[in-house]
Amino acid sequence: MLQQLETRPTAREQEEAARDYAIVRRAIAFLSETWEEQPDLDRLARHLGLSPAYCQKLFKRWCGLSPKEFVQAITADHARRLLAESASVLDCAHEVGLSGASRLYDLFVSHEAMTPGDFKRRGEGLELAYGFHPSPFGEALIMVTNRGVAGLAFVNEDAGQTRAEALADMMWRWPRAHYVEAPERTLPHFHRIFDVSNWNSERPVRVILIGTDFEIRVWETLLKIPMGRVVSYADIARHIGCPTATRAVGSAIGRNPLSFVVPCHRVVRGDGNLGGYHWGLTRKKALIGWETGWLRSRAT
Repeated sequence: MLQQLETRPTAREQEEAARDYAIVRRAIAFLSETWEEQPDLDRLARHLGLSPAYCQKLFKRWCGLSPKEFVQAITADHARRLLAESASVLDCAHEVGLSGASRLYDLFVSHEAMTPGDFKRRGEGLELAYGFHPSPFGEALIMVTNRGVAGLAFVNEDAGQTRAEALADMMWRWPRAHYVEAPERTLPHFHRIFDVSNWNSERPVRVILIGTDFEIRVWETLLKIPMGRVVSYADIARHIGCPTATRAVGSAIGRNPLSFVVPCHRVVRGDGNLGGYHWGLTRKKALIGWETGWLRSRAT
């Protein structure tokens, strides 16, 4: 659905996208468990309690792919091919730039980092407004300062997480900040991020990176990975000049506070295995599959 939006989505469209994702999430779980058996559309539809025609239509509406194409997009074989094709993607990032052709259909972002001193104060003196919104990838939690978006998380249904737990998971990062629930303040940022008609290099989404110097270097590298590409943890370690720090890179990626916008879902293991994801592996697969469909729909 997201790729079809040309104007600001209505509340009804947002709710439909959230409902679609709830079904797609169940489908991903089923397909992940049974992919070796190559389940056909009829079997998937029966599992979901849908007709085959509606099941096909839902996937096409949500991500632009058929269920079969979606499964192909989230396999380790596909990730390995992307890794082989993307071997130098970070090396040439400085030549391409964030507005280059390879980022044509990506989310345009500008960013600034808070100083190490700001981070050490653990958010003291910082006001963070937050709000929950129904996104095409499940319920999203957005946190903003007066300078930009500082946090974007998802309620992790795979872990049975509640809204309160998702909020607490973000708040521990900056425990001394002042938090105020203000969805009316976060809603404009929500639309800028999830309404693709607002993806504009002249009006980028402004994000604030709050972390250690090492974490920020890793997160800034994530911003260089184009949509439809993946890199390995080792690729990032080499790119930031710390080739033996793969484990530390993985930890920094796990602490990325800006899901989707800072695309940590585009990092996989060197063997093509998708690895983990702070907001649930099902969601990581959903993001990768959706991006594949989005790019394919724009190429036709």
